[in-house]
Amino acid sequence: MWLKRALCQAAWAAARTRNSYYGALFRRLAAKRGKKRAIIAVAHSLLVTIYMLLKGNQTYHELGSDYFEKLHEDQFKRYLVRKLEAQGYQVTLQPLAA
Repeated sequence: MWLKRALCQAAWAAARTRNSYYGALFRRLAAKRGKKRAIIAVAHSLLVTIYMLLKGNQTYHELGSDYFEKLHEDQFKRYLVRKLEAQGYQVTLQPLAA
């Protein structure tokens, strides 16, 4: 029971951190499932990360707050286009010249 409390406290702190993977994970899950379930999910993710770091004798590498946007880049573009079209804009995507 004490481990769950400690992990949830750490998850709340991690969720409030700007430009971090855990903050982005919390915001993503809280929008769908609610804050309490999102905190439990972030706490679970922290537990898995801690276990893997201790097991493998590794160091932590921050994935960043834009990790999920990079992971599903095309899906994120479609989402943003739909949001702009819902506000009454006509959107045309053209890649920038390198």
